Amino acid sequence: MRDVDVFSKLLCLERPWFVERVILDSEDETVHVFLHHRSNARFRCPMCDAVLPLHDHTPFRKWRHLDHGSWKTWLFARIPRVSCMFHGVRQVRLPWALPNSRFTLGFEKHAIDTLLEADVSGASRLLRMTWHEAWGVMERAVARGLKAKRRRVIPYLGVDEKSIAKRHRYMTLVCDLNRGTVEFIAFDRKKSSLDAFYESLSSKQLEGIRAVAMDMWEPFISSTSQHVPDAASKIVFDRFHIMKHMLEAIDAVRKSEHRRLLEEGDDTLKRTKFLWFFSEENFPEEHADRFSRLKSLHLKTGRAWAIKESLRDLWNYQRKGWALRHWKAWYRWATRSALKPVIKVARMIKSHLDNVLTYCDHRITNATVEGLNSKIQTIKKTRTAFAIATT
Repeated sequence: MRDVDVFSKLLCLERPWFVERVILDSEDETVHVFLHHRSNARFRCPMCDAVLPLHDHTPFRKWRHLDHGSWKTWLFARIPRVSCMFHGVRQVRLPWALPNSRFTLGFEKHAIDTLLEADVSGASRLLRMTWHEAWGVMERAVARGLKAKRRRVIPYLGVDEKSIAKRHRYMTLVCDLNRGTVEFIAFDRKKSSLDAFYESLSSKQLEGIRAVAMDMWEPFISSTSQHVPDAASKIVFDRFHIMKHMLEAIDAVRKSEHRRLLEEGDDTLKRTKFLWFFSEENFPEEHADRFSRLKSLHLKTGRAWAIKESLRDLWNYQRKGWALRHWKAWYRWATRSALKPVIKVARMIKSHLDNVLTYCDHRITNATVEGLNSKIQTIKKTRTAFAIATT
């Protein structure tokens, strides 16, 4: 069998395309495959599918194809163009590559499989391509996936912001909490950022939203209230963001008390910052004795920690009535504690209490979103490390 026939079969070429010639370059260990079409071929307009005669060709272009052993394979062809009365002169679709890609479909599929098994740097070495080329293949695959994605109702959403650069630059992230998938990304964390997501949904999709987990960021609240039917009963303020505020309050109490004790020559609270962040049931065994002694000293920080632990119980209740009863008792304790950072958090929670208690109805958190945020942070560090390594 002739080499042109072999490659015609390997490339699965159909009329009017055929392999014109094959050149083996032993010096560079490359295979050059030249493709052409029949002289009387007609092609379809890429916009309206009208069958039209050939208008002209582009200059020769090349595409990277699957390697043959250790030899790189390149396809060469002049892309036909047609003249459509409705859409003007257009390049036709090619059966072996996507528009504007310099890789064949077979190579891109292999590259995506490799990228799923390795990071971008490792995959680019295995594929013998640049890091930027590998990243481009991945970006095009994501774009195709989003375009082909079926519109569906997402009952439980998570909305969060992610810091992407210095000077308070953020992006808005929307996730499907059930599937653990990213559904939408927008720059900044303004109301308009989240508006763009809701405006992309149909009325059926908006009505199908059962609950949205978020922090107490006013632009997100405003956008959700405007677009989601009956949003007041569907917004759930994320328990982890609330507890983060409480941990910050404990640390503020600790810093203040530590400064006062140091003035008296007492370093009891030295290097105890992270001990107060643990919950009682998850406390590291190696620090248990020390922490037990700290709690027995009747410190303000110890009191703030106990208030924090009591607040955690709020999310254990199944019924709103019992949760509200616990909240009232906790609020009295927190506001009478004489601990200003704790009082501030208690009043903040009170101002948003209705949508804190909606957790009893929907029982969702943004834990999935935080996990995705961690993956995004890892990707960001990888790209930064690569940029530093290549400068």
